[in-house]
Amino acid sequence: MSSVSVRIPTILRTYTGGDAEVKAEGVTLRAVVADLESSYSGISARILDDNGKIRRFVNVYVGDEDVRFAEGLDTPTPE
Repeated sequence: MSSVSVRIPTILRTYTGGDAEVKAEGVTLRAVVADLESSYSGISARILDDNGKIRRFVNVYVGDEDVRFAEGLDTPTPE
């Protein structure tokens, strides 16, 4: 399983104890969000809407690519 660095915006740092960057595991963005939720309870509700899609005001990138123009939550993470 891939370990990735996730940059946390200021507004969500209350979930990460103030950490600006955290590690998460997952081969897709969906798995990374699930891993973040297991470590930082409640954070996924700020990232995903009630339908499990990325909230409109949340920008998510894998590398330099906006996942909305890639495969969304199924975007693979770097190896």
